[in-house]
Amino acid sequence: MKLPALLSLFIFATFASAQDGYISLFNGKDLTGWDGDPKLWKVEDGVIIGTCTGPDAMANNSFLIWRGGEVKDFELHVKVRVEGDNNSGIQYRSRELPEVAPWVITGYQCDIHPAIEHTGMTYEEKGRGIFGLNGTNVLLDPTGALWKLSEHEPVKVDVSQWNKYTIIARGNHLVHMINGMVTSELTDCDESKRSLAGLLAIQLHRGNANNVYITDILLKVLPAAELVPFDPANFPAGAVKIEKPRTKSPQGTGPVVPPTKK
Repeated sequence: MKLPALLSLFIFATFASAQDGYISLFNGKDLTGWDGDPKLWKVEDGVIIGTCTGPDAMANNSFLIWRGGEVKDFELHVKVRVEGDNNSGIQYRSRELPEVAPWVITGYQCDIHPAIEHTGMTYEEKGRGIFGLNGTNVLLDPTGALWKLSEHEPVKVDVSQWNKYTIIARGNHLVHMINGMVTSELTDCDESKRSLAGLLAIQLHRGNANNVYITDILLKVLPAAELVPFDPANFPAGAVKIEKPRTKSPQGTGPVVPPTKK
């Protein structure tokens, strides 16, 4: 994002907070500045609510997209909770897939998932899949191979309660946090597939009935950071190449409810 684009971003975000350079992307009243399926999204009592009524309600995951411009290097704070055995996520540096359906997104996601290993993980919706589970610091090399640089105790939260999710994107280094604790980090050295700028959005997941609640959306634009080069000489001791993680929990922690046969 070049400097002139930043000016338009700040002009658009009229609901600004000067504190520490953050701007508020939600006015607490309506979906001004946001774009999503009006059948799925609404605002009540100062909270954005997305509702999936069940397996027959949506053909695809649907997204509420911020139309204030693209995000590049930034720090984002969002308070979210999810009711129902399903998950949500915060998309960033993403792009739309109009050939699939309106309000469908591909790109980086900070997952919000009732399975502890998945919440706060680094993931790419409709793309390269899971990178780093909750509790890992990973790197993608120029061939797309995945390396685990380090690991720590996963951050345990109840996603049905309000939690603060933080995303810090600087160059090709991405950090996810919940309630101030780091869940996962990704350094993306896969130049052909990584994204350095794109859309910001909130996910409503198809399938099992669920509601996602969002409030206090604060964005700070950061100065452009230098890209981290791929250099195994700088890897920490114990770094190891791993297979990309897979999931047994595509929606929540229980069984996936199938759509009604017609």
